[in-house]
Amino acid sequence: MKAKTKLFFAALSLGALPLAQAQATDFEDYGRVTRVTPVTEQINRPRQECRTEYVQVQQPQERGVAGGILGGILGAAVGSQVGSGHGKTAATAAGAIAGAVIGDRTQNSNAQPGAVQEQAVKQCRMVDAYETRTTGYNVEYDYRGRTYTNFMSYDPGQRIRLRVNVEPMNN
Repeated sequence: MKAKTKLFFAALSLGALPLAQAQATDFEDYGRVTRVTPVTEQINRPRQECRTEYVQVQQPQERGVAGGILGGILGAAVGSQVGSGHGKTAATAAGAIAGAVIGDRTQNSNAQPGAVQEQAVKQCRMVDAYETRTTGYNVEYDYRGRTYTNFMSYDPGQRIRLRVNVEPMNN
């Protein structure tokens, strides 16, 4: 080959390089959205649930002590009149005990049981509380007669903005 022919082909191939690069470009276009399906997940957020119940509580009975004390004194006085020496001491003690019991029973024999009152009792427990959260969308769209699917973080509406990349194929 002659030098002029080689130079011509070299210039031609160098000139074709920017033309090939110019054809490999990106541009924006829109596709028609055909289906949007939300992708969801269930999240458990346990919470405390409380309620107030009313229960009946019997108040303690109020008992008098004066009868027991007075009975104990009288029983000791009567017991001290019986016996002599150690027997007198034992009779005094036994009289005090018996007198205290008799005096207590006499005073409190008509005592009514304590009053019944309602008391509020708080009952709490943990319950599962599930909520559904949307994590994204599976978007199906049509572009120039072909169907594509893509996961997106938002619902694009009726059309989707696309970046189209055109490149020549190398065979």
